Amino acid sequence: MKKTLLSVFPRKFLFLLVALVSLPSMAGAHTLSGGTAGIAGGFFHPLHGLDHVLAMVAVGLWAAQMGRRAIWAVPCSFVGVMALGGALGFDGVPLPFVEQGILGSVLILGLLLAAAIRLPLLSSMILVGFFAIFHGHAHGTEMAATSSVIPYAIGVLFTTALLHACGIAIALKAQKPVWIPLVRYAGIVIVAGGGFFFFH
Repeated sequence: MKKTLLSVFPRKFLFLLVALVSLPSMAGAHTLSGGTAGIAGGFFHPLHGLDHVLAMVAVGLWAAQMGRRAIWAVPCSFVGVMALGGALGFDGVPLPFVEQGILGSVLILGLLLAAAIRLPLLSSMILVGFFAIFHGHAHGTEMAATSSVIPYAIGVLFTTALLHACGIAIALKAQKPVWIPLVRYAGIVIVAGGGFFFFH
């Protein structure tokens, strides 16, 4: 009898869903917690929120799912535009619907993954760049609370790129036929996470 991914990994998949909805304390990616100074503060800040983590990993997964130049171009677009959004937030430039934009990034990127939708490269870069503005603005607004802005910003951007790389690595590892659907199931988990944030 041929095994499917769900028959092999149903318990692990369910565990991910349970873990996802059991972490309300991580739902706000953009609430400062702990130290806010230096590279270390910036490095750990994005990891305090599950919405940011899910969106960043989703960018890497989706880029690898599309393959070719998208593997590096899509994440680079996100990091670059996020830096711009951070500068706007730090300077106090208002941006409406920041939290809605962050939530939308989790939901839409998850749906793109789950449906295995591959957009043209430029469209993909523009889409993730649009979401990056909101993530960057939220982080930039909070950077005003730190006395070491440049090192802190470097830490935030480095962690963001690292989360992208984790998504890419997972997707590239899942190249065997039985593993390929894993990336799509990851998209379902990410959508579930976005739904959790929406209703909480």
